[in-house]
Amino acid sequence: MAKNKNLIYIAISLVVFIVLAFLYSTPVFTGKQLFQHDIVQYRGGAKELLDYRADTGKETYWSDSMFGGMPTYQMGSQFNGDIIKKIDSKLNFLPRPVNYLFLLSAGFFLLGIVVVRNWKYALLGATFFGLSTYFYIAIAAGHNGKINTIEYFAPLLAGILLVYIRKQYIWGFIVTTLFMGLQIAANHPQMTYYLFLALGFLFLSELIRGILKKTPMKHFLISSGIVAASCLIGVGMNSQRIMANSEYIKETVRGKQILTNSSNTGGDSGMDKESMLMWSYGKLETLNLFIPRLMGGGSQEPEGKEMMTKIQELVQENVSSQAEYDRISKGFGNLTYWGDQPGTSGPAYQGAIVCFLALLGFFIAWKKYRYWILGASILTVFLAWGSNFMALSDFFIDFVPFYNKFRAPSSILVVVELLFPLIAIIGLYRFFTDKTLTQEYKQKTLLYVGGGTLGFVLILLIFGKSLLGFHTDNEKTYLPPFLLDYLTDERFKLFRIDAIKAFIYVAIAVTALFLVLKQKLNQNIALVIIGVVSLFDLWTVNKRYLNDDNYVDKIFAENPFQTESSDLMAEKVQGNPNLEPILANVNVNKTLETIAEKDKTHYRIFNNILGTFSETNTSYFKSSIGGYHAVKLRRYDDVINEYFQIMDSVKVPNILNLLNAKYLVLGGPEQPQAMPNPKANGNAWFVSDLKFVESPNQEIKAIGTINSKRTAVISADDKKYFDGKPVQADSTAFINLTKYQPNELEFKSQSKTPQLAVFSEIYYPHGWKFFIDEKEVPYIKADYLLRAVHVPAGNHNVRMVFEPEVIEKGKWISLICFGLFIVLSGAGIYFLYRKRDKRQMEKI
Repeated sequence: MAKNKNLIYIAISLVVFIVLAFLYSTPVFTGKQLFQHDIVQYRGGAKELLDYRADTGKETYWSDSMFGGMPTYQMGSQFNGDIIKKIDSKLNFLPRPVNYLFLLSAGFFLLGIVVVRNWKYALLGATFFGLSTYFYIAIAAGHNGKINTIEYFAPLLAGILLVYIRKQYIWGFIVTTLFMGLQIAANHPQMTYYLFLALGFLFLSELIRGILKKTPMKHFLISSGIVAASCLIGVGMNSQRIMANSEYIKETVRGKQILTNSSNTGGDSGMDKESMLMWSYGKLETLNLFIPRLMGGGSQEPEGKEMMTKIQELVQENVSSQAEYDRISKGFGNLTYWGDQPGTSGPAYQGAIVCFLALLGFFIAWKKYRYWILGASILTVFLAWGSNFMALSDFFIDFVPFYNKFRAPSSILVVVELLFPLIAIIGLYRFFTDKTLTQEYKQKTLLYVGGGTLGFVLILLIFGKSLLGFHTDNEKTYLPPFLLDYLTDERFKLFRIDAIKAFIYVAIAVTALFLVLKQKLNQNIALVIIGVVSLFDLWTVNKRYLNDDNYVDKIFAENPFQTESSDLMAEKVQGNPNLEPILANVNVNKTLETIAEKDKTHYRIFNNILGTFSETNTSYFKSSIGGYHAVKLRRYDDVINEYFQIMDSVKVPNILNLLNAKYLVLGGPEQPQAMPNPKANGNAWFVSDLKFVESPNQEIKAIGTINSKRTAVISADDKKYFDGKPVQADSTAFINLTKYQPNELEFKSQSKTPQLAVFSEIYYPHGWKFFIDEKEVPYIKADYLLRAVHVPAGNHNVRMVFEPEVIEKGKWISLICFGLFIVLSGAGIYFLYRKRDKRQMEKI
C-alpha cells in the first residue's frame, strides 16, 4: 500500500514539473517559438546539410556552407545506428524549452529519491536545481546542447550513487549506463568533463571510506568496476560521434598548433591561454550565486537604457571639449555589469535560500556526502576564476588531460548548481528527520549559519559601496567624478534591491526552521514555505533573462533570414530586440538570395557587411567564406588571423581568389552591393610552378603574395609525392567542375602534359578520397589549406568523395555496446526477479 502511495506521489511530482514548465513558457500555447541566437546561426550554417538530408534521405558528413568547408560532426549531423540519440529525442518530446525545464527537474527528482528516499525533499530539490538561473540564460542564448547535457547530470549521479551508496548494483548499472550514454549523446563534452572532475571527489571519498573501513573495500572495488563498465558502455554507445569528433578535434583550434609565433609554438596542443580564460569569473563575482546583482546582472539589462539616457544628459551638461568626450568614451563598458568578464548574459544565480541551505548542509549532511560535495564545489569555484587564479589554472592547463581543450571556465559553475541543491536537501532532510542529531546541535548550527548569512548580507548593505566599489578599474581611470558617482549610485541601487530580497528570503527560511525546532510549525508546512519562497525568488530572477520577449512567431523562429519586409513584419518586430536584426538584415538577405538564384554554380561569397566570421546569413543562401562556429578547422582559422584581422588591399584579394570568392557583398545593411569577382580562381585550376617551403609559417606567408593561378605553395614534407610525377605547363589545359554535392565533387580535365590540379576545397586529412578515372590516387595539401592532386596528361574524370571510415567503424561499436547494455540489463533484471521469487517461496 505504501509503495503504491509513493508511486502516486512520484507521478504527481512529474505532473507538477510539466505544469511548472508550461506555466513558465506560456507563449508556446499560442504557437510561438523561442528565438535563440545560436540556433539562428545553426539554421544558417546547417542549411546545406539539412537540404541534402531532405532531398536525398541520406547524411552528408561534410558541408561547404561555412569557412570554405568543414565536417558536419558538430553541425547537427545524424549517425546511422545511433540508438541512444533516438532515446534522447523521445525523452525530449515536449516543445522547447518545456522539454528542458521538465527534464532538468525530473532528473534531479530521481537523484533526490535515490539520496534521501523521500519524494517531498526530492520535489523541493528538483525545483532548486530546475530553476537555476544559468540554465535559463543558456536556453535564451540557444546553448541547447549544453542544456541537453546538463539534463542528464543528476540522473547519472543518481545511478552512480545507487551503486556506491545504496549498493543496488544492478539498478545502478542500468541507470548509470543509460544516462552516461544519453549525456554523451547530448554532445557537449565540456559539460561532461566538468561533471567528471567533480565525480573524482566522490571516487576519492569512497576510496578513503574503504581504507578507513567505513565501508568494505570489496564493495568499493565492485562498485568501481560496475561504474567503470557502465561509463565505458555508455561511451561505447556513442562511438560514431566520439570517434568522428575525436578525429575532427585534432584538426581544429582545439587541437595542435601549426604555426609558431609569440603566443604559441607549433605542436602545442589546445587553445592559447588568453582564448581559454577570457570568460573567467571574478572572485567576488562568485557571490552572484547568492545575490544575483552583486556584480551586476547581464550586460544588457533593461535598466541600462534609462541609465544611458541619464548619462547622455550629464555628458551634454558637463562636457565641453572633444578631448574630454574621447576620454569618457574609453571608460565605458557594460552599464549593468561590472564584473571581470568581457560581458555576460546574466549571473549564475543559484538562489538565496538554496545557498543558505547548502551552507547549512555542509554542517549537517551525512559525512559520506558532505566532504566530497564540499571538495568538488571548492575546486569548481576556483577553476571558474580562471585568469583570476592562475596558479590553479596553469596547473590544470599544463598537467590535467584535455582541460586545455575548453574555453570559458566560468561555465564550470554548472557543477556547483548541481551540488548545492543536493547538499541542501540532504542537510534539510537530516535536520528534520535524523534523531541522532541533538536539538541543541541543530539549534546552534541554525543560529550560526543563519545568523552568519543574514549578518553577511547586512554588512554588504551597510558597507557595500566601500567593499565592492561598483565600478571597474577602467571606469575609475577614465570617467570624471560626476559620471562615476552616478554610475556607482545606480549600480548600488540594483544591488541593494536584490540584497534586501536575499535577506528577506533567508530570514523566512531561518524562521521556518526555527519554528519547526520549537514545534510551533509543522515540518510539511515549513517545506512548503521554503519551496514557495525559493520558487518565487528564482522564477522572478529567471524572468529577467528568459521571458515572453524571447518568443516569436513561428515564421521568424524557423526562417530568421527574411528577404522581404512589410508593415506587418515591422509591427511584429517593433520593440523586440531579438527580432530587430531580422528587419535590419532584409536587404542583405535579398542580395544574397538574388546572387544564389542568378548563379547556381558552385562558388563562395565574401560578405563584409554582417561580420564575416560571426554570421551565417550568407551560408543560408550560398557557401560562405565566413560563418559562425566555435570549433573551426585550425588551418582556416590561421588564415583568418593572418589575413583578415588587418584587411591588406593586396593580400586579402589574393586569399579570396584562392577560396573562390566569386562574389563580394559590400556596403551597408541598407544598400548592400553585390560585386562579381572576375579574378576568383574557380573551383579548380592547373599549376605548373611549385614553390616548396620549409615551414608552415613560410607556407601561410607565401599564399598572400604568389600568383596562385600559376604557382602552388607546397610543404617540403610533400616533395616525395612528386617522385615520378613531373609537372609541365600547358596553356590550353583546363579542369572544370561537372558535379557538385557537399560530399562528392566531379571534374573533367584535359591537358597535353602532366599537371598539378589545385582545388578550392579545404584540406582535411581524414575521409576524403580522390579517384582519377575511378582509380583511387593519393592527394596532398597545397597553399596551406587546399587539396591538390597530380593529374596525368590526357582527358580524365577526377572525383573526390568524403567517406570517413570512422563512421562505419563507430556504427558497429555503437550497436554492439547498445546490445551489450540490453543483454546485461535484461540478465540483471531477470536475476532480481528470480531472487525475489526465491525469497517469497522461502517465506511460504
